[in-house]
Amino acid sequence: MDFMTGMKRTHYCGDLRMSDVGKKVTVAGWVQRQRDLGAIIFIDLRDRSGIVQLAFGEETDKAIFEKAFAARSEYVLMAEGTVRERSSKNMDIPTGEIEIEVTELRVLAKSETPPFEIIENCQTAELTRLKYRYLDLRRPDLQKNILMRHKIAKITRDYFDENGFIEIETPILIKSTPEGARDYLVPSRIHKGKFYALPQSPQLYKQLSMVAGFDRYMQIARCFRDEDLRADRQPEFTQIDLEMSFVDMEDVLAIGEGYMERVFREAMGVDIQLPLPRLTYKEAMEKYGSDKPDTRYGLEITDLTDVVKDSEFVVFKSAIEGGGSVRCITAKNAYATLTRKEIDKLTEAAKGIGAKGMAYIRIAEDGTYNASFSKFMTEDEMNAILAKADAKAGDVVLVIGDTKNSLVLTVLGALRQTVAKKLDIIPEGKYNLLWITEFPFFDWDEDAQQFVAMHHPFTAPMDECLEYLETDKAQVRAKAYDLVLNGVELCSGSIRITNPDLQGRIFSLLGLSDEEAHEKFGYLLDAFKYGAPPHGGMGIGLDRLIMQMLGCESLRDVIAYPKVQNASEPMTDCPAIVDDIQLKDLGITEMETEE
Repeated sequence: MDFMTGMKRTHYCGDLRMSDVGKKVTVAGWVQRQRDLGAIIFIDLRDRSGIVQLAFGEETDKAIFEKAFAARSEYVLMAEGTVRERSSKNMDIPTGEIEIEVTELRVLAKSETPPFEIIENCQTAELTRLKYRYLDLRRPDLQKNILMRHKIAKITRDYFDENGFIEIETPILIKSTPEGARDYLVPSRIHKGKFYALPQSPQLYKQLSMVAGFDRYMQIARCFRDEDLRADRQPEFTQIDLEMSFVDMEDVLAIGEGYMERVFREAMGVDIQLPLPRLTYKEAMEKYGSDKPDTRYGLEITDLTDVVKDSEFVVFKSAIEGGGSVRCITAKNAYATLTRKEIDKLTEAAKGIGAKGMAYIRIAEDGTYNASFSKFMTEDEMNAILAKADAKAGDVVLVIGDTKNSLVLTVLGALRQTVAKKLDIIPEGKYNLLWITEFPFFDWDEDAQQFVAMHHPFTAPMDECLEYLETDKAQVRAKAYDLVLNGVELCSGSIRITNPDLQGRIFSLLGLSDEEAHEKFGYLLDAFKYGAPPHGGMGIGLDRLIMQMLGCESLRDVIAYPKVQNASEPMTDCPAIVDDIQLKDLGITEMETEE
């Protein structure tokens, strides 16, 4: 039986308004709730657009009234009737001034009692909701997130199309070229013993697209990384990938800035002021202790090295003599919040990151202070510290000293975030975007005791640093840039190397022989022999962008079917065991493991 014969939906539930009064309409959706008042029944009908009230009363046909009486939560209904003004209005919902006087009702599907209530901000355990994700996705707050994702994707395609970009789909089954995380591998049935990899990014293919002459490429690309999960990381994710020819860094950043201005304005009604601020990597680390700083609040790092360099306090003295530094953050009006007990917690947190300890100064409202190290300092030295730290009555100063500058900055950067949360000084509804530029080209690996690449091997060094490639790697900076939003890295990109001689030098410095480089990247290097234009690009994390725009706590709130902490999907119980026939087709033998 065709339950919809003779009925076709004319409106979405949430779209009806007072201007529709008197119209004959047909709506369809799920029962949010049914209210039986005896002679009158009301049903709140929900679809992706919102809720509308269906009304059944004395004038309603008896058979229709009985259907309404029998309706339960999550039944699927189609209702036909006339829009009328409500006698008791609900101004909390957009359709709260009207209702539909139902003249025809069809029950399209019945529903068992759901394992949790389909409401906003449902408090049911997330694992249960993910097990029934198709029900979880009926909740209005999640539906709004997914609908916003669709809107942002459309704005993205429109913006890049208007700026001359061509959308090109790159392969999902590719050659394994690890980029810092583990590849997901796919065994080949035809080529026994060989494997495809799922792409961590379309990096090499988009560069090949520049060699191919497409000039401007973009793709809303699915990417995969077999790495441990956290709130802002998933094993499969989506990035807005782009590449441009005949450009320098300024051209790429301008396109990125224009996109951010457009997407925030059209999707959120938020005006982003251009140009976006910039900090070099060095400036960001010295000011905020992070290469992805949250600039919505202060707590900036102050260098105390000069004012304590003659101190007899052994912690400060040994740090400075060992080539390190002494730095601090000053928490304004924090005296009442950062008690001795809280400072002990912060000290333990600092030790957990690698610090040997943490010094502090707590200044009472009357101006007297208590400092963990004051007995080792003269009065003039203490006054100089307070002046340099801009510390006043009611403030708390947290001090870290170490022979490793990088450790001092990293610890203070972490303390800065923790203290900001404790003081509740992080403003909501504010979007601070900034570029971080001039990243180090090489990164020092403590375990290996050698320099390694901070970026992929096709990132170009800055021109003025070329002379230091072989002689002073710590001085080499890259034509690389990140876009940061409220302390979260949204985007990474760089200008690429297209000069074969320079590329050979970089491979050699990274420990790759000509044979190894050709084995891994031969097809790209060969392509560059046939005229490679100067090019650069970036990848913008779509999931992270939406998460930040909507103020969500987890990526799972903006992805329709996400994975959980152990990279599994509770709804489908994936990953799962496959049968022996499939393994045999692939030439794979399951190894027995010892108990």
